[in-house]
Amino acid sequence: MTPILLLGAGRMGGALAEGWRDAKAFSAADLIIRDPNVDAGAFEGAVVNPALEALEAAKTVLLAVKPQIWREAVRDIVPHLAPDAVIVSIAAGVRAADIAEAFGGRRVARVMPTTAVAIGRGTASIFAEDDAARAAAHALFAPVATVVDLPTEDLMHAATAVSGSAPAYLYAFVEALEAAGAAQGLDAADSARLARATIIGAAALMEKGGEEPAELRKQVTSPGGTTAAALSVLMGEGGFGDLLPKALEAAVARSKELGG
Repeated sequence: MTPILLLGAGRMGGALAEGWRDAKAFSAADLIIRDPNVDAGAFEGAVVNPALEALEAAKTVLLAVKPQIWREAVRDIVPHLAPDAVIVSIAAGVRAADIAEAFGGRRVARVMPTTAVAIGRGTASIFAEDDAARAAAHALFAPVATVVDLPTEDLMHAATAVSGSAPAYLYAFVEALEAAGAAQGLDAADSARLARATIIGAAALMEKGGEEPAELRKQVTSPGGTTAAALSVLMGEGGFGDLLPKALEAAVARSKELGG
């Protein structure tokens, strides 16, 4: 399993390294970092940008670069990898067959994670045809995420839309809620504190209780009350029921475009 070659140490790569450390799953000493823009101080104890010959030691390769540049990023390193190295890709939209071809036929798993892996609260959707590649992906992500195995690769597009991109949907909602509260007369700082604490508390309650979101919604919605009035807008024509399908369709379409 180790050393793990981390190709790309940006936001997601850094989040994984942080999550692994805190979960005591993998330490910096287990990592080889390959990223021309890396801050070596953020990965103290790891091997950072070594000579290409040193990459042969890697047992697992985590492809964590932007999907638009992945081919360029792997071109020089492939000849130096061990033949049995397993490739785990988090490059959105990039097909497993294309990755396997670029990596000389090596075993491949695809994963769509979220940056909450940094605090051990991420999600990770996994697809792999090869059992060993799937096991490698589980070993990397299970310590820091809720893992879902996808039966077909085509579902990675939907998983990206529902999970990989969804933290941004929530942040956008909170951003809009804060602004709307301020527009109703609340101090902007107070509106922000109320909105953020309320969303965090509601999410924690949903996790702890295990009840369905629809049931929780009903519990806090009195007939004819203020919540019902707001939901008549949010869940009415042009609301969530119309917007979210359109949003996911746009994300799925872009995921397919990125995969070529």
